[in-house]
Amino acid sequence: MAATRALVRGVRLGSYSIGRSRSLIFNSVQRRGIAACVDPSIGLTDEQKEFQKVAFDFAANEMAPHMAEWDQKEMFPVEAMRKAAQLGFGGIYVNPDVGGSGLSRLDTSIIFEALSTGCVSTTAYISIHNMCAWMIDTFGNNEQREKFCPDLCSMQKFASYCLTEPGSGSDAASLLTSAKLQGDHYILNGTKAFISGGGDTDVYVVMCRTGGKGPKGISCLVVEKGTPGLSFGKKEKKVGWNSQPTRAVIFEDCAVPVTNLLGAEGEGFNIAMKGLNGGRINIASCSLGAAHASVLLARDHMCVRKQFGETLSNSQFLQFKLAEMATKLVASRLLVRQAAVALQEGRPDAVSLCSMAKLFVTDECFSICNQALQIHGGYGYLKDYAVQQYVRDIRVHQILEGTNEVMRMIIARSLLTES
Repeated sequence: MAATRALVRGVRLGSYSIGRSRSLIFNSVQRRGIAACVDPSIGLTDEQKEFQKVAFDFAANEMAPHMAEWDQKEMFPVEAMRKAAQLGFGGIYVNPDVGGSGLSRLDTSIIFEALSTGCVSTTAYISIHNMCAWMIDTFGNNEQREKFCPDLCSMQKFASYCLTEPGSGSDAASLLTSAKLQGDHYILNGTKAFISGGGDTDVYVVMCRTGGKGPKGISCLVVEKGTPGLSFGKKEKKVGWNSQPTRAVIFEDCAVPVTNLLGAEGEGFNIAMKGLNGGRINIASCSLGAAHASVLLARDHMCVRKQFGETLSNSQFLQFKLAEMATKLVASRLLVRQAAVALQEGRPDAVSLCSMAKLFVTDECFSICNQALQIHGGYGYLKDYAVQQYVRDIRVHQILEGTNEVMRMIIARSLLTES
């Protein structure tokens, strides 16, 4: 509870400057804390509540005060993320023998939801970094795990996931980046697009074609920054997600040692998809955090903003809107957590549930944040107010980790093939 109250104070009184009178007004209302009906700690074990509180506190103290600055100056907050890694957030579901925290998928979702209240963009990058570290931990041999995972878990090095190409987004199995075996190296040629962290990160988990057409011809290589033939495109200008750089990653006769092959040749597509199942839960969890913060901000704004002689909180229309937002938030949270448990247990419904969670939660949480902006009226459109950044940062969640249209295809295919 204290962490959540600190969070709300941090989001509005950090880099988001507001007038002194409005600061005093906000201080008078933030003491209400969070209503029990949307409390994200409900149903958690004592241990889960503890690391949730640690994540909320970190979000409030180390992220929220800098959220606007990171966005406006497009800063990649390396030191802040390394502080997060000291709390175990650099390899949350990586095995402890290589520096990870060894937590479950549900634990991970709880942490990402809490962190995202402080800065969605930074947390989303941390989630991608975690996915890469997990892929190396899970599919790598002991030498690869020991070489890469400790530095990734401590965030002394950062990782990027390289699947999407200029000509293959949703149709990932049609990727063209090639890797031809020459002696003890693969010669990599091609371009990856929209790569989070590209150019600023140290380790690139790359899906490439070592065989024929289709998914069975795809393999996975780990490419280290500084490898001859590896270069990067210009830094993209984005609507949101500005605390993480996005660039094309370019391979021109890039020689990668055979020892950097994850798994066997032809297993890359399977590795990529298994990574994305968790990635979909992670990104949905980041959406939850933004929606959670936005509900609180909308509620508090309604309690202080006056129109027609009374506060917005007396408007039944807006009361109903706030109730709908809270209901969507709780329903979304329950679905994410169910999907996380299914993935952890390896259940046959895990892939469908991960897709459902990603589809439903990113859509509904964007709607929540957008409605919170609307409740703020003209103030919501000002960059002095955090709600607009939540809207901008989570819009892309409906596109990446598999578009929500692709999620519908996966869910429908599951229903139809099981009938």
